[in-house]
Amino acid sequence: MKFLSHAYRFISNFLFFALVYYSLNFIDKYQQRAILAILVLVYASMRAATALRSFYFFQRIERLEFETRRLVGMLGEGPAASTQRKQVVTDVTTLRRAGEINAYIDLLFLAMIVLLCVSKIVTS
Repeated sequence: MKFLSHAYRFISNFLFFALVYYSLNFIDKYQQRAILAILVLVYASMRAATALRSFYFFQRIERLEFETRRLVGMLGEGPAASTQRKQVVTDVTTLRRAGEINAYIDLLFLAMIVLLCVSKIVTS
């Protein structure tokens, strides 16, 4: 399931990149191309800000994971309860890492889109 999440994120970002690339290449007038590039830059900056903000959220989750592991070690309520709590912490860790990788994929494609838009604005 984690692989499908990464594949979906990669394909959707690649399609967005291809759409921006072809849109900017097929517009002949510089003014229209620059306006489209600026609009795409605004959209990309909003998505990048969201992706960067999610890293702050992932850091907080990581702190909670460490604290939960410490508390589980101190409680010692028995092997069954401890195993269940450890499984929950492991699942959260897996989901957090998958979310971080998805955010990295987003940032990679957004950086490529920003470079493409800036190059289309700069060149006439």
